[in-house]
Amino acid sequence: MLDKKQRYLQIALNSTLTEAQNIIGQIPLDKRIIIEAGTPLIKNYGVRGIRNIRSWWEQRLFGYNIPEVKDSSLAGILMPLLAGKLADVQKKKLQENKETVFAPYIVADLKCMDRGAREVEIAKEGGANAVTALGQAPIETLNAFIQKCGAYNLEAMIDMMNVEFPLSVLRQLKKLPQVVILHRGVDEESDNIEKEIPFHEIQRIKNSYDIMIAVAGGDDFQEVQRAIFNDADIVVVWKSFYNGTANTAELAKKFLQQIR
Repeated sequence: MLDKKQRYLQIALNSTLTEAQNIIGQIPLDKRIIIEAGTPLIKNYGVRGIRNIRSWWEQRLFGYNIPEVKDSSLAGILMPLLAGKLADVQKKKLQENKETVFAPYIVADLKCMDRGAREVEIAKEGGANAVTALGQAPIETLNAFIQKCGAYNLEAMIDMMNVEFPLSVLRQLKKLPQVVILHRGVDEESDNIEKEIPFHEIQRIKNSYDIMIAVAGGDDFQEVQRAIFNDADIVVVWKSFYNGTANTAELAKKFLQQIR
């Protein structure tokens, strides 16, 4: 689970699985990195996309890979058994080297708008640690979503893209999510150059609730610096990591330098 005392860089993988595997193979092994299975990738590949991303990140961290189970009827039986074996490997590795080995953290960016409980089940099946829902979803959906996340030991993230007053949503919930995402959408950024990331909402929310804030929609060092300056806990980037290049590892290191 996320540590409220730590700041994180969340790398969203929105391209193909081939590109995702390439990028995962290059980024530094750092406990401050969160890997996101992005919405376009999940829509293209489904649960398999989430599962593969987790498997590749685990392979880098532990030198152990969970094989892909394509038969969905077998996946429900075999995946818990394989996950249990992996947990033993993780525990051993963590005991051997606590400095460089850490548990992977995967976000399934489903942007749930309805069927909150069912979409959490999908994220769980893929091996995610956290899953997203849209703040514009009905309150009933958000309540069901957060309740199911709690039951499955997943962290709930509410994406407030296009929500003018995030606090108005939070005040209606039966239980708070672990993370609120303040988000300027890609199309907003492209078509409205005056549209800014709502950094001013960070302190408004934190003054009312003990909750982590993620900021998405900025992908350069200056906006990452602004997010951290305004007390964001998680900075989400994707453009710079859409396609893996020879500079991917160095780029990730530079972003990590901004969030110390």
